[in-house]
Amino acid sequence: MSSTTHTSNSTMRSLRDRFGFPHLLAGTLVLVGATILLGVAAKATGSGLGCEANWPRCDAGPFNLFPAHIVSFYEWFHRFVSMFAGFAIIGTAVASIRRANVDRRVTALVVLGMVLTPVQVALGRETVQQYTTNILSLHFWTAILIFTLFVVATILVWAPRLTAGQVTTAFAVGSLTVPAHVGLSLFYLAPTTSYPPRVQIAQYALSLAVVSVAVFVVLVGRRHFEKRGVRSVLALSPLLAYLTVFFGRQSVVGYRLVELTYLGLAAVLTGIFLVGIWLTKSNARS
Repeated sequence: MSSTTHTSNSTMRSLRDRFGFPHLLAGTLVLVGATILLGVAAKATGSGLGCEANWPRCDAGPFNLFPAHIVSFYEWFHRFVSMFAGFAIIGTAVASIRRANVDRRVTALVVLGMVLTPVQVALGRETVQQYTTNILSLHFWTAILIFTLFVVATILVWAPRLTAGQVTTAFAVGSLTVPAHVGLSLFYLAPTTSYPPRVQIAQYALSLAVVSVAVFVVLVGRRHFEKRGVRSVLALSPLLAYLTVFFGRQSVVGYRLVELTYLGLAAVLTGIFLVGIWLTKSNARS
């Protein structure tokens, strides 16, 4: 009996050592990102009101487990994952407060994310009960803010293990992601095709990737590169990334000035990423 208990305790200690707070934080970030994309899917498929005015429940029968049809399924599944994301955010915040070895900056970021979560839930309710453009925008950008907080927190926790070479790789990923973002935009596709849900979801996934890359290069790059030229490129990346995502989302309205601004920003950001590849590679060698 004591041997079994000892083995069990050893296994638990091994799991705790292998999967600690950094993994909890990374898992929460994945859930937050998934929630955003499922929200996009619900809107893109026209199922944002699939549960009619029912909130937080849907039309899913006993224990809200069985959606009535495919339209309500998208909205139901979005709410289902959102619930787990909310619990994960709270759990991560509590864990960061209780652990003495967690960077206080990380604690502040995830606690702020927890504080914003009820606001996001309330905005989600309003998208069902009112469904106005302003509320939809607030709901989206609050989600992006929470996502960003967890991206920053996750990178800060993992930063000591990240290398200068990975900054160069991130710049390379960004230089491919931004043109792909434009290629999936309504501005580019509108003359030849519609804007199907799968394309919208893919473009928003690229939006999250662009933001994550830009935050990654500035946070990790500042640990490895001291030269002013490199740091200028690092600092510009997040600003241009958020502006590109913002105008990319606004470009669906069809205003020519907004579309041209989006294309210009995307071109500059791609150029910045390409310059970042060259600078970080050359400075890593020197």
